[in-house]
Amino acid sequence: MPEGPSLVILKEQTAPFVGQEIVRAEGNTWAIDTTRLIGQPIVALRTWGKHFLIQMPTMVVRIHFLLFGTYRVNEGRDKPPRLSLGFADGGVLNFYACSVKEIDCDIDAYYDWAADVMSDAWDPAKARKKLRAAPDTLACDALLDQDIFAGVGNIIKNEVLFRIRVDPRSTVGALPPAKLRALVQEARQYSFDFLEWKKEFTLKKHWLAHNQKICPRCHIPFHKANLGKTNRRSFWCERCQKLYE
Repeated sequence: MPEGPSLVILKEQTAPFVGQEIVRAEGNTWAIDTTRLIGQPIVALRTWGKHFLIQMPTMVVRIHFLLFGTYRVNEGRDKPPRLSLGFADGGVLNFYACSVKEIDCDIDAYYDWAADVMSDAWDPAKARKKLRAAPDTLACDALLDQDIFAGVGNIIKNEVLFRIRVDPRSTVGALPPAKLRALVQEARQYSFDFLEWKKEFTLKKHWLAHNQKICPRCHIPFHKANLGKTNRRSFWCERCQKLYE
């Protein structure tokens, strides 16, 4: 699943389409009437967490990439797109294996921008307040809660917990105040590190825990398991990542 930083890259790649008129809209989606898009200009392209938002004068289309969604700009794939947009200058924007949905045009009321780790409106104090209100939540689930950390995915989750030396099975309420602050701070910091490394095509080279076998600090095997209510794969070191419960 693309994480928040990857969608920021998509927004940058598609910026030339802003102001352009959609001259063709098709795909195998049944969720929207694609003919309504034809003739509409792109007013803005925005992201919230893992959502890509195509804003037009009379509607907003939300793209959610789910687990296996992909996109192509000015090129296609050897499979039918869920949504394909063509523009007056010949540009093409294709989305595959994703969820397409029309949402309320007032997206500033629809979305809590303070929860988006990539947003200028990100509010760490608000994130800490939400965490304190869910003391029984496991750390691995808390980081994947999009209402608290919109844009954080499994890679960021594993790397943040390794950075701050917290076992993913720890409960939020048992975390010392300094660890709670570190969790919130690093969720945002690692997201921007992710963005930088993704642009350099070096992201995987910087993984210290995610999909790794040996802890680089302790030189012992990582534990690996699907944990929490989210049942997503976690990697952790039993020696340097403390369990708070």
